[in-house]
Amino acid sequence: MAQLTRSLLYLDGVTVTFDGFKALRELSLTIQAGEMRAIIGPNGAGKTTMMDVITGKIRPDNGHVIFEGQIDLARLGEAEIAELGIGRKFQRPTVFDNHTVEDNLILALAGPRQAFANLTWGKGPAVSRRVDKLLETTRLSAVRYQLAGWLSHGQKQWLEIGMLLGQEPKLLLIDEPVAGMTDAESVETARLLKEIAEDHSVLVVEHDMSFVNDLGVQVTVLHEGAVLAEGSLDKVSADERVIEVYLGR
Repeated sequence: MAQLTRSLLYLDGVTVTFDGFKALRELSLTIQAGEMRAIIGPNGAGKTTMMDVITGKIRPDNGHVIFEGQIDLARLGEAEIAELGIGRKFQRPTVFDNHTVEDNLILALAGPRQAFANLTWGKGPAVSRRVDKLLETTRLSAVRYQLAGWLSHGQKQWLEIGMLLGQEPKLLLIDEPVAGMTDAESVETARLLKEIAEDHSVLVVEHDMSFVNDLGVQVTVLHEGAVLAEGSLDKVSADERVIEVYLGR
């Protein structure tokens, strides 16, 4: 297939209907390679459905979801999409509480291995270097040998982000990463994601406007399954339609 777009991800006229309710209404969205984008909007705006479509959990009724210029994700399953390099982090962290932080990261690394009962598949220098880097990025080096179940909520979120990075995705979808975090953890998470965005494309769904401001990226506002506004946080925050349906006065 010829390249259809130079964007990393391009949603074109995507519609999803549940029992007569349109969760997405001809949604169109473009994410460039190397870009971090924040997605905001009221409950029911279509944010989760959009991520479900991108990851293959839901197939749209109409429209195209083009990845890397020519791959229509709407025709693929979840496993195929994950193998293409699209990783998703849900709001609630899911880590192996009874394993160490290091072992959680080893389990998540991209590469040939047997299931998780075997943690000795590749504890060689190359794996150690990869884990060292992930620990440094996620601010978890000091708790490397601690059981993940003992981490704070914020540290568990960082560990899961590290596990996602271990799969070497090209695009990360991250859902409300600072929900339940302390203010200090939220600020550090913004720094963490900005570092990640130097080498990856990142799509962040978030409600915390202070955190979105810390990210300092372009914002897309969804409402009733379509794009309502787009631009800097200052620009969309001044949009009368956004104030009316989301931010309030």
